[in-house]
Amino acid sequence: MATATPDVPAGMRRVYQRLRRWRSTRRPRTPIPEEVWAAAVEATRQHGVFRTAQILRLEYGKLKRRVDAAGPDTQRKAPPPAFVELVAPPATGLSECLIELEGPRGKMRIQWKGTTAPDLSGLSRALWESA
Repeated sequence: MATATPDVPAGMRRVYQRLRRWRSTRRPRTPIPEEVWAAAVEATRQHGVFRTAQILRLEYGKLKRRVDAAGPDTQRKAPPPAFVELVAPPATGLSECLIELEGPRGKMRIQWKGTTAPDLSGLSRALWESA
């Protein structure tokens, strides 16, 4: 049998091996040693509580309580994103519009084709305001 399971992340292999060795030699109903719990809590920094509990086959609730008791320095902190890209949805097609305005200064006809609309508020203001 191999010394490390391929599914176990590199940062968790040592505590995984310790737990495996302890489980193979323990007497029934023997509590997990504190140093093994401490190593499991440390592993949550990199891998999170759920994943650590799942891989090491520990009870999630017990591990979570130990992580909480250890303080905020033990909880995994994701690095802030260095770059966030916002992608606009692609245009579904070209739109076409015709607007006719009539005001005290005359008539205006606006016709456009494309994905962006002209500044209608500025155009209509110029038509409606008196000179």
